[in-house]
Amino acid sequence: MKTAYDACMMSYVAEEINESVRGGRLDKIMQPERDEIVLSFHANGKDCRVLINVGSSTPRMNVTSYKIENPAAPPMFCMQMRKHFSGAHLVGARLPSFDRIAFLEFECRDEMGFKTRKNMIVEIMGRYGNVILTEGDDTENSKIIGVLKPIDFSASKVRQLIPGLTYTLPSAQGKLDPREATADGFNAAARAADPDSSAEKFLTRTYAGIASVNAREIVYRVSGSVSATVTECGDLLREEFLRFSNLLSSGKKAPSLVTGEDGLPVAYSFFELTQYAPNKCERFDTVSELIDAFYERRANEERLKRRASDILRILGNAKTRIEKKSALQREELERCEDGEKYRLWGDLITANIYALKRGMISASLPNYYENGETVEVPLSERLTPAQNAQFYYKKYAKSKTAKVKLAEQIKKDDDELSYVESVLDALSRAKGEAELAEIRAELYSSGYASRMKNYSPKKKTAPLIIKYETQDGHTVLCGKNNVANDALTFKTASKRDLWFHVKGYPGSHVILILDDAEETPPDGAITDAALIAAHNSKLSESAQVPVDVTRVKEIKKPTGAKPGFVIYHTNRTVFVDPDPDKVNSMQK
Repeated sequence: MKTAYDACMMSYVAEEINESVRGGRLDKIMQPERDEIVLSFHANGKDCRVLINVGSSTPRMNVTSYKIENPAAPPMFCMQMRKHFSGAHLVGARLPSFDRIAFLEFECRDEMGFKTRKNMIVEIMGRYGNVILTEGDDTENSKIIGVLKPIDFSASKVRQLIPGLTYTLPSAQGKLDPREATADGFNAAARAADPDSSAEKFLTRTYAGIASVNAREIVYRVSGSVSATVTECGDLLREEFLRFSNLLSSGKKAPSLVTGEDGLPVAYSFFELTQYAPNKCERFDTVSELIDAFYERRANEERLKRRASDILRILGNAKTRIEKKSALQREELERCEDGEKYRLWGDLITANIYALKRGMISASLPNYYENGETVEVPLSERLTPAQNAQFYYKKYAKSKTAKVKLAEQIKKDDDELSYVESVLDALSRAKGEAELAEIRAELYSSGYASRMKNYSPKKKTAPLIIKYETQDGHTVLCGKNNVANDALTFKTASKRDLWFHVKGYPGSHVILILDDAEETPPDGAITDAALIAAHNSKLSESAQVPVDVTRVKEIKKPTGAKPGFVIYHTNRTVFVDPDPDKVNSMQK
């Protein structure tokens, strides 16, 4: 999907940065990904974070509320940014032209302690996205002191971005500024355009900084179709575009997110999108909150696929192998049901052996188990009647043994498949490298290291456990993966604490801590803990999720069981509707 993060969105984000961060002190600089930078400010008595992503898949810049893990070893560009900008104060954010290029201007101190002006220039331009560091008061002609993705003469003969050169803006495309649109200017452009051309393409080719989704919305409001031509839209296209222009120039906004039936985000914009009706449209107070909501899942999925590709490959192959093997074994188990038939045939041959002789290929024998009804029994003409009976008894004994062995193997495969599903569930909720490292260590200890390329076991660290606090003040602990689940249930928790887990599906172990004098917690605390268990499970997006509750002392771990696997026989079940906002508000 093409990004909706256009110059319109960037202009609103620049305004929000100025409103909430301007004058703030830059306390921390992180680079969690090659194309991603997080700036932590202290402004107006509170901490704020600005996220910059110049990758081709999830490009954006916004004030973010999400906490992002700081990598253990900062990249070279991150170190360079810290050298020049640590402790600097943000003067402001602005767009030099109506394009996806923003200047973050800082007041810094040089080596001698004198004030100096430096800039972070954020260029969100698809695969050419970049972050350029410059110094000098003339921001458009300042000296480059650092580049996230250097571009030398061998890469481009038109525009080079390497330290020591003077920064210049990319060449203008000759498009009009939509904030300054006039009726006469629009009419002139429309007359020059092909009347049978797409109205959406006409808008994006004529005016700068407008994403296709916004152009389609303008066309849809005029014609009821996103594919209408310039002629089909007529003069109404001009009137609607001028309203769009006034919205931009006035700074008014109505940030909206469209989600599909599966709950996944479909599109977003700074004004309401009606073209996706009847899909759900959700409003936000700020553009930054909208961007966070849209990219949270998409960015996490993208990051997960990139960072955890080795784990996903191993688990995917294991799941396919187990499912295929189990299907074959179940087919074989069905065939073993013929064993009783073989025993019956052996019994009938033995009971009627006096009437049979070698050379017969079949015999109709009375079934004394079924009131003498005749049964057609196949015989081998090369065997005597007694040998035919022994042949069927052997087949019965073989099928009986196979039935037991197959049932044991199917149970073993089902347990392994449940384990793989549990790891995949933990992986789907992993957000940082520390969590991925713990999952890799778990797979290594479970015997998957031979399929994990270039993996070597790391030094054991404390298990990852999330802490929550219920509305009435009870502490709730939640394991992030199977290793953490085992540690939480069998080492951290007291025997009298309450244990929660979603019923019949992969999920985290959740412990509600009880005081020594507390025998039964309030219903509100139990509901809150059940909500946390449902949220941290495979059923996080379902309704009326069943959650089992029991004492920790009732939880047992079978000998040789995989990490995270436990059994219990005494419990009660509560049903809750997952509420991610409430669960996130309880997290500490």
